[in-house]
This record gives sequence, structure tokens and C-alpha cells, in this order.
Amino acid sequence: MKRALLIMAAAAAVSAPAMADEALAKSKNCMACHAVDKKLVGPSYKDVAKKYAGDAKAADMLATKVMKGGSGVWGAIPMPANPQVNAAEAKKLVTWVLGLK
Repeated sequence: MKRALLIMAAAAAVSAPAMADEALAKSKNCMACHAVDKKLVGPSYKDVAKKYAGDAKAADMLATKVMKGGSGVWGAIPMPANPQVNAAEAKKLVTWVLGLK
């Protein structure tokens, strides 16, 4: 019983950061245009992770794009600026997105 509780606590600790970042994405309205595993207005987060896998400069570039917006990479619909997202939050969101499989 004690071992099962330890395993459940460890599993919760491992999944908690991912959920916290998804919660942050929801709280900042990112999920209005993006979903984890399907295209909405913008690309799925898993597609973004695939596109930038192995790119050491991607996290900084994407964090800037989250805050300032951008266009042309995923089609004709531009990504608007998100002034409600600060630099630390943008970096946290991008780190979460790039870690998706």
C-alpha cells in the first residue's frame, strides 16, 4: 500500500509540470487558436515540436513570437501578439510545447 502511494505521488509529480503548462496556455488564451494534437486556427503544439526538434535557437525565437506575433511560417493566417504573456511565461510555454512528443 505504501509503495503504491509512493508510485502515485511520483507519477503526479512528473505529470504536474505538463499540466501546469497546459493550464498556463489555457489561461493566456493560447488554446483558442492551438490544440495539443490537432490543427485549429494555428498548428498543433505537437506539430510545432516536430518542426523545431533539434533546433537550439527555436525556444528563444518561439518565445519572442508568442509575445510579439508573427506570420508566414504556418500559412497565411498571422499569429497575433500576446501582450498578456510576459517573457518568463512565454519561455515556460515554449519549453512545454517543444517537449511534446
